[in-house]
Amino acid sequence: MRKIVFIGSGAIATAMGDVLAEKGEDIVELLSIENEVVEMVNNSHVNPLYFPKCRLDENLTATADKAVLEDADVVFIAIPSNAVVNYIIENQRFINPTSLIINLAKGFGDNDDIIPDCLNTMIPNPLMTLKGPSFAREIINRQDTGLTAASKEEELYQIIRDIFSGTNVRTDFTTDVTGVEYASILKNIYAIIIGMVDANFDSANLRSIVITKALNEMRMLLTAFGGDEHTMYKYCGFGDFSLTSLNDMSRNRTLGLLIGKGFFNPEISNKVVLEGRIAVDVFHNKLENNDICVCDYPLMDELYHVFNDSNYPTSNFVKNILKR
Repeated sequence: MRKIVFIGSGAIATAMGDVLAEKGEDIVELLSIENEVVEMVNNSHVNPLYFPKCRLDENLTATADKAVLEDADVVFIAIPSNAVVNYIIENQRFINPTSLIINLAKGFGDNDDIIPDCLNTMIPNPLMTLKGPSFAREIINRQDTGLTAASKEEELYQIIRDIFSGTNVRTDFTTDVTGVEYASILKNIYAIIIGMVDANFDSANLRSIVITKALNEMRMLLTAFGGDEHTMYKYCGFGDFSLTSLNDMSRNRTLGLLIGKGFFNPEISNKVVLEGRIAVDVFHNKLENNDICVCDYPLMDELYHVFNDSNYPTSNFVKNILKR
């Protein structure tokens, strides 16, 4: 039996861990910093912080002991993206150097680099990334879910296929690690924009215009930073963008709705980690630092001004992006 460890015990780790534990073919464990979660998962088979009313499979266990990483065969990273690099630096001594490391975190790592690029210089482990349209609530309720696996080593994909075979999680594959990582970040930016449009206009025609413009900007940005435009047609591309921009369970779409209705304020931004809000500034700076004209990306540029110009009239946002 393989030993599979999830670093983190949040919604996505718990949902995926429960699915894999139900198969009964692997040892599946959540590595948590929450003592309450460890106790409740092991004794009551619930995660009180994320799925308090959902009974977890009894094969899913939890621990706070990082030594669990020492003999893990597969390690899923399921903590916020801005914590990944520091976590690996601080706990590298525990990590089995032959473990397959799979990144689930969506966002930038250290110095605004994508997480696999950061980890490649830190650990000798084989690396994969796994991203796609995946609300944790639907995964744990056994709704069919598609994820894109990416690795420079194509033979590693067989491990992913074996792990998720017979479950509700379906996968496709690409060697374009860079494109998958960037797609998973970009979709948050454009989900905010779609939310702002829907907050002000009940128009299917207008929404379709903006979605088309958004997809083109995502494709251009993805290729500008080294990705393959075909990655946009994987689960991690159009699939994740449509999920995040068109469903109200998405935090970034909700942020767009709040901005569009005039309810967003800096206090909300400071209290909640909003991936799209952070990514806008990062991409704007990346474009400028690489001498790429920001004006070629009018939707993202206009959203940058929403966040950074204190007197920006949000009621003019849609008019401005259509005019540019």
